[in-house]
Amino acid sequence: MRIDIALWISISLLSAFSSAQAQDAAKGEKLFSTCIQCHGDKGQGLAEKNAPHIAGQYDWYILSSLKAFKAGERKNPEMLPYIKGLSEQDFADLAAYVSKMAP
Repeated sequence: MRIDIALWISISLLSAFSSAQAQDAAKGEKLFSTCIQCHGDKGQGLAEKNAPHIAGQYDWYILSSLKAFKAGERKNPEMLPYIKGLSEQDFADLAAYVSKMAP
């Protein structure tokens, strides 16, 4: 009986995780085209725009930063117009792409 319960819990957890939308780095690359003007084509950041180096950053950090900027928890008036219309899936895709860029 205990094995059946453990198996049921394991299957439930696996199906919950697999139903979450996967990150798509290819879509993230397309979305990144609007980020280039401040963060550079390689994510190296541009000092004259006061934009940081983001290439190779952890995906969870990029994702949490984008969410915080959109929610107004972090302030960046220059960036907000570019991200305010993006979805959480867009953020996840961007994070996947940026995290795979060479640091």
